[in-house]
Amino acid sequence: MKTVRSVSAAVLLAISSAVLAQQAEQCPTLPADAGLHWEQQTQSDFIVCKAATSDGRTVLNMMLTARDPDMSFNRSLRAEKGSFGGEAMYWYKLDMGGRDLPGLESRRITVVKLDKNRFAQIWIDAADTGELGNLQNLTQALNLSSSALAGGR
Repeated sequence: MKTVRSVSAAVLLAISSAVLAQQAEQCPTLPADAGLHWEQQTQSDFIVCKAATSDGRTVLNMMLTARDPDMSFNRSLRAEKGSFGGEAMYWYKLDMGGRDLPGLESRRITVVKLDKNRFAQIWIDAADTGELGNLQNLTQALNLSSSALAGGR
């Protein structure tokens, strides 16, 4: 009986590991030297990938979805030009209703239409402008496979 329990526990552990590995593949692969790891939430129509530092600080968030987030950004908040998933885009400063809150200079948001019914909403919450630039470069270099996009499953 003890052997059956041990085997059952081992099988359940193997299945759980396989399921977690499949889920992790839905977020784009982070470079090994980035010092970040993904925390993922999967729903029926979107995937949220949160890249956290080793101390647990979330610095990069990405929602991959088949639905248009329908977000419009004020042109006056346009900041840096970039690209994501092969598509040209702009990063935007956050609009906090005219309030100048600490840390806003190192935060950005954007939405990218990748394909018909494929969108990425990305936001960065960097500690400073140096980290912001690094995260923007990292985001631009992420490889999006079709399996990493909601709606492409």
